[in-house]
Amino acid sequence: MPVRRPPLILCLALLPSLAACGQSGDAGPPPPSAEAEAALKGNGGAPHAALGRAIDALFDDGAVGHTDALVVMKRGEVIAERYASGIDAKTRLPGWSAGQCVTALMIGQLISDGRLRADESPPIPDWQRTGDPRGEITLRQLLQMRSGLRHSETAVPERHSDRFRMLFLDGRDDMAAYAEAQPLVAPVGKRFKPSSATSVILADLAARVLAEHPDPDSRRRAVNDYLRARVLEPIGMGSTVVGYDRAGTMVGAGMIHATARDWADLAEFLRHTGSVQGAQVLPRRWVEFMLLPSPANPGYGAGVWLNRAGSDGSSPLFPGKVSMNLFGCVGEYGQYVIGSPDQLLTVVRLGETGPDKAQALHDRLGDLIALFPSN
Repeated sequence: MPVRRPPLILCLALLPSLAACGQSGDAGPPPPSAEAEAALKGNGGAPHAALGRAIDALFDDGAVGHTDALVVMKRGEVIAERYASGIDAKTRLPGWSAGQCVTALMIGQLISDGRLRADESPPIPDWQRTGDPRGEITLRQLLQMRSGLRHSETAVPERHSDRFRMLFLDGRDDMAAYAEAQPLVAPVGKRFKPSSATSVILADLAARVLAEHPDPDSRRRAVNDYLRARVLEPIGMGSTVVGYDRAGTMVGAGMIHATARDWADLAEFLRHTGSVQGAQVLPRRWVEFMLLPSPANPGYGAGVWLNRAGSDGSSPLFPGKVSMNLFGCVGEYGQYVIGSPDQLLTVVRLGETGPDKAQALHDRLGDLIALFPSN
C-alpha cells in the first residue's frame, strides 16, 4: 500500500514544533514586577527574585483580596515596603483585632504601676456581688481569653453574634456594659474562646482605675492620655488613633488605626520583649507573659497568637512552616502584624480580604516569611 504523504502546507506548519523538540518548555518563574523591584530596599538574606515574586503574590487582588500595605523589616531596618494606589506610608490603616495587642500592653503597664493585679478579680461592681460566679474570673484569665463568659464571635445570621451586637446594635453605646453583663457558660479558666468583648472589658478596667470621674469625657481623656504617654509614644506608634464608644470606653477589640510602619513598630517592640533601642519601656516579664502559651490554648498567649497548633488543632499563623517562636497580632479581613525573633524579622500586611480568599492570603504570607533564614 503506498504511503500517503501529508500536504506541504502541513509540514511547514509543523516546523516550529519540530524545532522545539528536545528543548524544555518550562521558561521558569516570571521576574518580579517593576512595582516589586521598587518596593525592595534589600533582601535580608532571602532570594531577591523569589522575594519580589512573593511581594507580587500578596498584591494579586484576584487571589488574596485587596492589600493596602506590606512592610518587611529585618534587623530593625525596612527592607521592603509597598502600598496600594491611594495609600502611602502616612496613611492610617485599621488593624481590627490586631489592636488587642495594644490593649494588652496597656493593661501590662497598669499592672506594672500597681493599678491592677493580674491574679485578682477585676473591679467590676456587678461581679463582686455575693454569689456571682463571675467574681472568680481573674484579670490573667481575661487576657488569655479563658474567662468562661458567653461571648460569641460568630453566628448565623451574623447580627445574632455577641460581637456584632456589641459593636453595632444594642451594645454599641456602652460596649463594656454589654460585655460584662454576659453570663458564664463554661468553667472559669478552663475553656479558650477568642473574644472581642473581653478586650472591651479590659479597656473598661483601664478607664475605671485611671479616670477621676465616671463621665464619658473623663474616661476617654484619662485612657487616651495614659495610652499615648505610656505605650504608644514610647513604642513609636505616634500616628495611632483610637476609637471610643459613647460611654467613653476605648474599643479595645479593634477600632485602632495606625500607619503600616507604626504597626511594624508594635511587632518590633514585642520582638525585643518590651524594649526600644535598649531602653525597657514595659517590664520584660510582661511581654514574656504575653508570648507564653495560655493554659487553655498553646496557640495563644495574652493578646497575641503564637505559632503553634491551638487546642482545636488550628492556628491563624504558620506552625510547621516557619520558626515556632514566631508570633502575631491578627485581625479580621486579613490583618497580620508578625514578629519572628529567630529570623530577626517583622512583617505587616494590611488590607481587606474576604473569607473566600483568606486561605490563599495566609499561605502566600507564610511563603514570604519562609524565604528568610534564621539568624
